[in-house]
Order: sequence, then structure tokens, then C-alpha cells
Amino acid sequence: MKEQTIMLAGGTGLVGSHCLKFLQDAAFCKHIKVVTRKPVPVIESFSKARQFLVDFDNPETLKQAGTCDAVICAMGTTIKKAGSPEAFKKVDFTYCLEVARAGLAGGARHFLLVTAMGSSPRSKIFYNRIKGELEQAVMALGFPCVSVFRPSLILGAREESRSGEELGRLFSRMFGFAIPAKYKAIQAADIARAIVGQAAECRDFSQIFESHEIRALGQEA
Repeated sequence: MKEQTIMLAGGTGLVGSHCLKFLQDAAFCKHIKVVTRKPVPVIESFSKARQFLVDFDNPETLKQAGTCDAVICAMGTTIKKAGSPEAFKKVDFTYCLEVARAGLAGGARHFLLVTAMGSSPRSKIFYNRIKGELEQAVMALGFPCVSVFRPSLILGAREESRSGEELGRLFSRMFGFAIPAKYKAIQAADIARAIVGQAAECRDFSQIFESHEIRALGQEA
């Protein structure tokens, strides 16, 4: 298995932080280049990782990360946290797309992207439409391989509370037995295991993984 250098965007988030841990333990991963807006001391405890402070509003700063073999993008926010639909789109579309462009320019052949269940550029739901537009834009860049992960409700300990997700968790606990596999909530750690497992693969085609497929991959890993 080829040793790889992985660029990681969103490494301090719920899914991204798990990706960082699993990449540290992965035999195929030689170096982890974590691109982040501000210093994150915890990253220094990972021997394979090096953080690069970037200004996502200035894509040129992404170039300092240099070359890589693959990019994992687990960046994302909510409209409530961002403050407006426009600010949300800046993070979840523009910033993510700039990370993809920087990775491709740095030699990456594989781009691994976390979006959401129901992502579609034709969706009437703004959140899902932006995610779908991002998928479409990344696919058009020319990566030999793009892996898209569309999880349903993500379970895990967040720094901030999200009321909608709390209701979703409660509903999942109460009626989980009756929810089709595709729609069941999924642990952030399972998503990260699936992502890191796919990062080890070197293929020349793209693939979209729905939530039940992500869960299966994560549990197999």
C-alpha cells in the first residue's frame, strides 16, 4: 500500500477530529497537513500532523500546505452559526471548493468530501442545494477520484449545542427500530473510519456513499 500525505480541512470539527485520530494510526498515512484558521494546540500531540494557518478568504494562503496525495474535507457549519445563508454558503461552498482547488494544484488525486443526506443542486432545501452544488463543482475540477460521503444525522459530542440535532437524537432513540437504514443517525466516528478507509484506496473513478453505506464501511473498518 502506497504511503500518502493527506491534507485535512475541518480537522477540529466533529467528523474531522476523528479523521485526524484515525489517520494518525493508519499505516498508509505518512503525513497529515491540517489547514486551519487559528492555532490548535491539540494537533501538536499528533506526531504525523503539521498545521498550516490559512485565511480561507485568501485562497493563496492554502498554497503553503504544498503537495499532497489526497484531501479530506470535513468543513461545514450551519446557517444559524454562520449568521446568514450567504455566510453559510461561503463556508460550505466557497471555502470547501478552494480547498479542493488547492489540493488538486498540489498534486492530489483523491478528494474526499463530507456533505449531507439529500444533497442535490436541484433541492428546494437551501442547505441541501448548496451541498449538492458543491459536489457538482468538485466533480468538475478534474480529480481522478472523488469520494462523497452523505451522512444522515451525525451523532457525537459537539462543542456547541444544535437544537435540531438534539431533537433528532431523541427521535432516533425512541423510534430507531422503525427508521429505514438510510435515514438512521450515524456516529461521527463511523463516518471518519469510512473516510480514512477510502483514503487508503487509489482508484480512478468517483463514488457517492449514502449514510447506510457509510455506516457499513465504518463498522467494517
